[in-house]
Amino acid sequence: MSKGMDASANSGGKSTASRAALLRRLLLLAIEYRRPCAAVVGMQTLLVVLNLATLGLTGLGIDYLQWSVLKPTEAPGWPLGLSPPAGWSSLSVITGLSAGVFLAAILSAGLKYLGSVASAALSQRILIRLRTQIYEKLQSLSFRFYDAGESSSIINRAAGDANNVRNFVDGVIIRVLTTGLTLVVYVLYMVQVHPGLTIACLASTPLLWGSAILFSRVVQPAYRRASELGDVMIRTLVENLQGIQVVKGFARENEQAIQFEAANSNIRNLKNSIFFRLSAFQPAMGLLTQMNMLILIGYGGKLVVRGELSLGAGLFVFANLLQEFATQVAHITNIVNSIQTSLSSAERVFEVLDEPVEIISSDNARGLSGVFSGIELDRVSFGYSPARLVLNDVTLKISAGECLGITGPTGSGKTTLISLLKRFYDISAGEILFDGHDIRTLKLDDVRRASGIVFQDSFLFSNTVAANIAFGVSDATMEQVERAARIASADVFIREMPDGYESMVGEHGSNLSGGQRQRLALARALITDPSVLLLDDATSAVDPETEYEIRSAMEQAMRGRTTVIVSNRLSTLRQTDRIVVLNDGQIAAVGTHEELLDDCEYYRHLARLQGQHSEEQCQDFTVSEQAELLHSSE
Repeated sequence: MSKGMDASANSGGKSTASRAALLRRLLLLAIEYRRPCAAVVGMQTLLVVLNLATLGLTGLGIDYLQWSVLKPTEAPGWPLGLSPPAGWSSLSVITGLSAGVFLAAILSAGLKYLGSVASAALSQRILIRLRTQIYEKLQSLSFRFYDAGESSSIINRAAGDANNVRNFVDGVIIRVLTTGLTLVVYVLYMVQVHPGLTIACLASTPLLWGSAILFSRVVQPAYRRASELGDVMIRTLVENLQGIQVVKGFARENEQAIQFEAANSNIRNLKNSIFFRLSAFQPAMGLLTQMNMLILIGYGGKLVVRGELSLGAGLFVFANLLQEFATQVAHITNIVNSIQTSLSSAERVFEVLDEPVEIISSDNARGLSGVFSGIELDRVSFGYSPARLVLNDVTLKISAGECLGITGPTGSGKTTLISLLKRFYDISAGEILFDGHDIRTLKLDDVRRASGIVFQDSFLFSNTVAANIAFGVSDATMEQVERAARIASADVFIREMPDGYESMVGEHGSNLSGGQRQRLALARALITDPSVLLLDDATSAVDPETEYEIRSAMEQAMRGRTTVIVSNRLSTLRQTDRIVVLNDGQIAAVGTHEELLDDCEYYRHLARLQGQHSEEQCQDFTVSEQAELLHSSE
């Protein structure tokens, strides 16, 4: 039991320290924008002064009317030693005071407009900067980050959470400053009017502040949970949109709609819980401030009767200032709400911004213009988690200009090996050498530009065909684009499209066939003229005719390049100079197509199966059967 209590205490301390650290970082963000913040606060302060001037002139008008009608012994006092000309009539004085009130109202309206514009501009500057920082950081993070995280959560952090963090500046910092200045100005004015009445009316203020702090601590976990539920809702939406064919194919529209409604309902229920607490807290705060009004009527009225306080400049202004005071105190609730939302979102945003960048170029990294002497893997081991190695003690030499095929059961490490050659991950042990240099000692961009890659399911952007091909070369000419398309056997079908190279590619290439998408991806890899070409199962998901088209394009693309092809199709593997068979992260066999037919039972059985059955049936050859064949061949 003591252990549990200790853990709880430690957790609480850590939470407090974490919140303090978050507040410091948010304050630093506000300090960076101190000048526009100061401008907004300055305009809000002027509004407070104008509001006081309006109330003062109105109260003075009431006292003057009272003096004009009742003619008491003492005339009302005028501010700053000013007084109307002796020849003015009562109507002229009242008209002058009304004009002053009207002028103050016009100035207030203008300041409110300028303040709103300045505040909106400041909010957008901060929001754009935050989203840009998050996006740039996401671009630099390794694949491990994306392997561990959900795209819906990442999207929510860059969109909703960034907006909530932005709200800390204009919804918290500026409000705190303006509310604080407003309260100080009001209190000073009230003290100047009557100190005793001020103390009596504001006696409940410490209770208001204490209640706000307690409320903040109570609702903070709920705001964190709301962000998590928002991730679930976005994930449900994104997955259903991306998997709409599956949903419709299995007639599961109603069930998915119910699932989405449940995700929304969870958010609604939690938000209702938060709003219920807010709805209870705000009237409680309002009740405390209204008690101040009762004190004013009782005590202040007594002072007026005794002649110790004027009716207009005293009691009337005091009453309005208490109402304004109550409004400002009510803002505390909104500020507390904004603080909790901002802290919860800031924690999620800073998790991304603080994520360490694992794959970087070393300070003394050397350049690389291409791979001309070959690639070597020297006792390479790698695992996505330390407990399980995907590749274990792999040693392999790939000569310059060689075409190497890689095959093996699912999970044997084929795609992982390709990823390591692009340095999407850093190896756990051993070395990967390009022209005799460890790729970790080379510039990262050079390593990745040295090789072109075509994935099994290549992603295309919602842009023109030409822009998709030229993606890897920002200043590519149309001649380069067309040359890459011709080598990839894509030029003919591109020219048959309505707008040729300027035709728009649908989302994820929806208006293209599988073979067309793969040939565009191949052209995109070739436009950089890489010395190494990596093809990750580029023909696995297409029909035989399309495979033939892609394979023909691959033959042209591979000329004069070091090529690594991952495939389980023998029709593709036969194009290679050597074939490596992987199993359980290790090399089980190496040889030419003919040598493996003689020496590798797995490869021989795979060839026999593909000779007797369709290519698609071969793809369904079970992992356990393939592994059993591999073990029997060793």
